[in-house]
Formats: sequence, C-alpha cells, structure tokens
Amino acid sequence: MTDVAVEVSSLTYAYPDGQAALRGVSFSLQTGRTVGLIGGNGAGKSTLLLHLNGVLQGCSGEVQVHGLTVNASHLIEVRRQVGMVFQDADDQLFMSTVGEDVAFGPRNMGLSGAEVQHRVTLALATVGASHLASRAPYRLSGGEKRAVAIAGVLAMTPRVIVMDEPSAGLDPAARRRLIQLLKGLEHTQLIATHDLDLVQEVCSRVLVMREGLIEADGTPETIFADAELLARCHLELPLSRQRRI
Repeated sequence: MTDVAVEVSSLTYAYPDGQAALRGVSFSLQTGRTVGLIGGNGAGKSTLLLHLNGVLQGCSGEVQVHGLTVNASHLIEVRRQVGMVFQDADDQLFMSTVGEDVAFGPRNMGLSGAEVQHRVTLALATVGASHLASRAPYRLSGGEKRAVAIAGVLAMTPRVIVMDEPSAGLDPAARRRLIQLLKGLEHTQLIATHDLDLVQEVCSRVLVMREGLIEADGTPETIFADAELLARCHLELPLSRQRRI
C-alpha cells in the first residue's frame, strides 16, 4: 500500500473578521504523487496550503505530515519536511545573490559549509539555474526567479513540496521549463493553480475546492469531463481540450 504523506482531517479556519475560509476539509496525499488543487478565486486554496507547514493554524481539525501533527511541538520538523513555493517569488528571494538565497535555508539548519555548498550546487543544477548563482535576484526574469525559489526549497531536501500558482506570469518558454521540472521531481507535490493545462499535463489527481470545501476529487480526465462541476466551481475546460470541441 502506498504511504500517506499528508493527511488533512476536518480542517476549519476563519479569518480574524470571522469569515470562514475552510469549512471541514479532509483529504490525503500519497507519497510521490503530484496532485493539482483547483477552484475559483476565494475557494480557499492558498489558505489551505498555508496550513500544511504551519504558517496558519486551523480553528479545528488536524493536519499530519508523515505522521507528525502540524502544531507548535513539531513545527521545526514539519517545515523541514514541507517546502512551500509562494505565488510571488519575490517573497522568497531576499539575499544579495542567488547562491546566498539558496544557501539560506541549509545554513540555518546548522549544516557544514561543504554540505551547504553541495546542496546549493545540486538544487540550482536541478532547476537549470547553475549559471545564475552569482546574479542578484532582482536582476532575474520572472521565470528565473521562480526557478531559484524552487531551488531554495529543494536545497532544504523536503519530502513534500507545496506550490501556489507556480506558472503565474511566466512566458510560454519559462512555463514549459517549469512543467518539465515538475514532471521530473520525485517529491510529493500539491500544486494550487488556475493553469488547468498544467494540471492536465503534470498531475495524476485533482482536488477541486469550492467555498472552503473539497467539492470533487478525481483524475484529470474525470474532473475535466464534468461540465456541471466545472461551471459550479467557476472553472472552464483546459485550453487544450477546448480546441477539440
């Protein structure tokens, strides 16, 4: 049986003003699977992602990562296991060079200088950004920033990677490089996105959110064949499928 990497049980969350964002979300992610998380604006996707490594704490319910409950007692270990790539790469890039940015996490784990450098070299090579090591992050293109942000997460050697709109703002060539990168990763991945063609190409399973709940859970083929579901959740067919109609 495939191991469970993430288990979310009856998770609820309300913003400080009382607005309910998550209303009893439950699902599990199997180790090594790449899962898409889709839904209209305000469905709760980004809020859900922030619970997986403890950035937010639910009002009720539970999140477990490889058997560890996401709470104050396990926060350090959970954040080593769950790497998050935010929608805006500038939120993650703040050092003077790309190499220093990617090294920040491993260095703060107390690793030796040699191990830090090994991780930086490997992570940048994985995302095809070795040539950017000495560049200043603010001089990078959008696609380059996204690649470096992912490298910073990979350098922490997480078991689970969570991404929020990873293809947003990328030109076609950068988007294609991102897709190839995601397809090559062996990590458990949860990808929240409006890019349904990316989901169709990269993900073997799709979770659909609506009004703070999981509305549907299935393969891309099943989800995208359900016109009523898509309309109800303010979604459309992937562009590649629309062309066939």
